[in-house]
Formats: sequence, C-alpha cells, structure tokens
Amino acid sequence: MLTINPKYIIDDKGEKTAAVLTMKEYDFLIKCLEDLEDILEMDSVVETATNFRDYQEIRSDLQKEGKL
Repeated sequence: MLTINPKYIIDDKGEKTAAVLTMKEYDFLIKCLEDLEDILEMDSVVETATNFRDYQEIRSDLQKEGKL
C-alpha cells in the first residue's frame, strides 16, 4: 500500500482548491480505481448470470476443439 501525501493549493482565503500528487501516487490511485471498476463490473455480471457450465465440461470442450 502506497502512502498518499498530497500537496494542497490554497486560495487567498486559505481554502484548499486543488491537490498535487506525485506521478507514483497518481498512477497508484488510477490503478486502484480501475481495479475497483473491474470488481464492480464482475459483481454485476455474477449477479445477473443465469447460464453456468461446469469447469470440467468447458475444459473437455476446449480439448475436443484443440484449444487446450
């Protein structure tokens, strides 16, 4: 886990208006968001899936087709 240490840009009222990250921190956060997006999509697919096949059946079919 990477520690995020943003630097803040503040306006003349002392309020934070933006955050600056290192490229390492930015890349880490983007990767985490992409992973989360994948997980949420997979959860959605699992919840709506209705036609499951047994692993051994799929493996057998792939072997017959010469793909394994």
